Amino acid sequence: MERDFFAHETAIIDDGCRIAKGVKIWHFSHIMSDCEIGEGCNIGQNVVISPGVILGKNVKIQNNVSIYTGVICEDDVFLGPSMVFTNVINPRSAVNRKSEYAHTIVKRGVSIGANATIVCGHDIGEFAFIGAGAVVTKDVPAYALFVGNPARQTGWMSEYGHKLKFNAEGLAVCPESLEKYKLEGGKVAKILE
Repeated sequence: MERDFFAHETAIIDDGCRIAKGVKIWHFSHIMSDCEIGEGCNIGQNVVISPGVILGKNVKIQNNVSIYTGVICEDDVFLGPSMVFTNVINPRSAVNRKSEYAHTIVKRGVSIGANATIVCGHDIGEFAFIGAGAVVTKDVPAYALFVGNPARQTGWMSEYGHKLKFNAEGLAVCPESLEKYKLEGGKVAKILE
């Protein structure tokens, strides 16, 4: 059977993976068993995707990223170079905790910067933006901008990746898309017209 995705000759793809059309898997990456990789994903060099990981459509994974069992990335997620997910809260070499893997859901449109770490068991809301080097230790609301170690919220981002500036009425406009957003009750939502 002819496959309808690209994998560099140095990539390793274990049996039991489901890889959709248009996926690109680059040099020295390892796709482990029982992964599900959605249409149009681009998996950079030296990426490890552990068993059972699920990637939606159009997920972009830069070089040297580790995605461990328990992680789900929805559509249009961007994972920056050398960022990493964890899957055990209290790892010890001599203690087997495979039955204790915590889950992390990365919602649609999220961007995670280079060298960021996402501590397991914390979900990242739609279109949130995690800055380079951030260490996320709690849930991240939709559209939130999180930076630092430990990561803390410093603002809100548009779906196009611009920091939003809200007026006194709690309204903001993305400078690129001109889409409007409303801040109310500590949450941001795009205004649909």
